[in-house]
Amino acid sequence: MGTVNSSGNGAAPDTRVPSAPTVLQVLPALVTGGVERGTIDIALALKAAGWGSIVASSGGPMVNELDRAGVTHVTLPLQSKNPFVMQGNTNALARLIHDSKVDIVHARSRAPAWSALRAARRMDAHFVTTFHGTYNAQNYFKRRYNAVMARGERIIAISDFIARHVEERYGADPSRIRTVPRGVDIGIFDPAAVPAVRMIALATAWRLPDGMPVVMLPGRLTRWKGQGVLIDALAELGRADVRCLIVGSDQGRTGYREELEQQVAARNLGSVVHIVDHCRDMPAAYMLADVVVSASTDPEAFGRVAAEAQAMGRPVVATDHGGSRETVVPGETGWLVRPGSPSDLAQAIREALGLNARNRAIMAAKARAHVLANFTVARMQEQTLAVYREVLGRVKPAPPLT
Repeated sequence: MGTVNSSGNGAAPDTRVPSAPTVLQVLPALVTGGVERGTIDIALALKAAGWGSIVASSGGPMVNELDRAGVTHVTLPLQSKNPFVMQGNTNALARLIHDSKVDIVHARSRAPAWSALRAARRMDAHFVTTFHGTYNAQNYFKRRYNAVMARGERIIAISDFIARHVEERYGADPSRIRTVPRGVDIGIFDPAAVPAVRMIALATAWRLPDGMPVVMLPGRLTRWKGQGVLIDALAELGRADVRCLIVGSDQGRTGYREELEQQVAARNLGSVVHIVDHCRDMPAAYMLADVVVSASTDPEAFGRVAAEAQAMGRPVVATDHGGSRETVVPGETGWLVRPGSPSDLAQAIREALGLNARNRAIMAAKARAHVLANFTVARMQEQTLAVYREVLGRVKPAPPLT
């Protein structure tokens, strides 16, 4: 059935209250990312609520967080798209559902979702999905592969944008869709929780001159994140007295990184734009920024960068589509600009850098209040458990598996 991990020696004690449900979450791996973070946040919330909490994946460094909390992790090759491996995963998950008396199977990614759906149907367990993105759907076969994420008794969408996408693209009944936005850990992403020594360490590592305004674009180096649009915008801005930090790993996309470096050189921005690697202390990084940019040319499913930056009280400039329309309040917590428009982006950055101290403080307060009211981990946990309770309180439909 795979490898079972639990904290301490032997199996973790069962601390559930009598008749408490058990939820099994399935995903490809626990390496890094928003899907993984959300999975762990819900696993911990289930544990705290006295529910049974199990996570199945192919493993990764984030399993350590589950071990420390006493949440069972089952190692299975759930990242595989091989039909024979997927069938083996179905059988293993079915045994796990039976042996652990699982009530709800929650699938968070497509390949494991196919195995989880079949296992849940076989064992008469409830099936829930979370739609984390729009997914590539260039042909019939890809759309069919993606459609498993719209097969849940309840479909959790991480934004209203994704909820509309699921309804329009996959014909999901809107009565089955629940919007549960991603959550920001407001204890970690809190300006008051970042000591000066952490900011100094990053400023030193990145060789930031004292007093120079900082424009920051966090996000992995991939074309649709819009790093090239920002570079063109900075050329239009025409200021040499700013420092732009493009923060993120190329994840092996060395060709794209080289392309960006060539673009920087061609725009004579070598002293302005610095491409730095993945940062392990993003709260401190945000505190160094005078404006945080999300220049994605494709719609963000949610917009984690915009939410985190606002939690830190930073002005945000994001592109006017997708989840950013829900995470940014134009004129109050930041700016929304046309996707792919360097001139619009340059103008918004100009306005953000031109804020006086009073207006910057007002925007910072509104930005953090916006996140506290709408996008916290606690709110996401509460809303997700409410979906689970809703599912458990209704009769399961049994449409044919086609």
